[in-house]
Amino acid sequence: MRTTTTPRPRIAVTLGDPAGIGPELIAALLSRPATVQSADIVLISDEAELRMAGEDAGTPVTYRTEPADGFPLLHDRSAHRPAGPFERRKATAAGGRWALGNLRTALDMAGRGEVDAIVFAPLNKTSLHLAGMAESDELRWFEEVLGVTGFTSELNVLPGLWTARVTSHVSIAEVDAGITHENVKKPGRLLDRVLRDSGLDAPRIAVCALNPHAGENGAFGRHELDIIGPATAELAAEGIAVQGPFPSDTIFLRAKAGEFDGVLTMYHDQGQIAMKLMGFDGGVTIAGGLPLPICTPAHGTAFEVTGKGIANTGSIQNAFDLAVRIAGRQAGRVEGSLESRTGPAA
Repeated sequence: MRTTTTPRPRIAVTLGDPAGIGPELIAALLSRPATVQSADIVLISDEAELRMAGEDAGTPVTYRTEPADGFPLLHDRSAHRPAGPFERRKATAAGGRWALGNLRTALDMAGRGEVDAIVFAPLNKTSLHLAGMAESDELRWFEEVLGVTGFTSELNVLPGLWTARVTSHVSIAEVDAGITHENVKKPGRLLDRVLRDSGLDAPRIAVCALNPHAGENGAFGRHELDIIGPATAELAAEGIAVQGPFPSDTIFLRAKAGEFDGVLTMYHDQGQIAMKLMGFDGGVTIAGGLPLPICTPAHGTAFEVTGKGIANTGSIQNAFDLAVRIAGRQAGRVEGSLESRTGPAA
């Protein structure tokens, strides 16, 4: 059960890969009074990393390791820290071990019902794999650690627009095989559910075609006629406000104009290119299908600007605000540890 009576969501925050801009982003985030007032924040880091974060951001992080003023600081994986300082601005096994260790602590807290959501600063996949992560990305690693067996998918968010995708981190040559009826319907259902969790009562979803011009009635491919169109109709029959498939070269113009709240794309870059052009400095990635919201900026570790004091904080602020909003809505209907929850809520 909840270990506090506060009505505010409880958010675990990790600083991401220590070689990149993550630590300074978190320091800047925590310097804002509105952020501090919106949630009960637990930092999963250590004092050396927080000092570095404050120096990079030009604003110190106030923390505590025992009752006092400041954010609670929790770190019990000191074996993952190298003897000296982290090497900056490059992918390293040490940085990957540190980032994974901190995230595992956050997931352990979530499993015990001690936090309602997790926000993490950018990770570097090369560092994670150098550190021994066998999974293709952090979402698959989250599944493994949490024991999640249901459908999960990365969702990308800008203010007013969400995207999900049918295939994700696979070769473009493998996309065709991944376009099936069930593979279209699963992320469609997930996108509808998470949009509702974010506060929309009746989200409007558009489905992208795979082929140019939506296949031109079969002239450029039959995916739209044989798979995507029928799957979209089945989602609509379930009560989801979904339309399509639409040509992917125009659907984001309609979504940007406010016609849709979400877009279901067929492969990674079909949505990511559009979203990053529309709002690179504000995008958020949420791990959909897990038992709690886990949010991060949609950009990377930006080694080239680390420590220069110019890292944009728009995405980390949006990630934090989204985690607070979803966790706050869920807290009103779901309590207890992850083991007591009957199904994924994000």
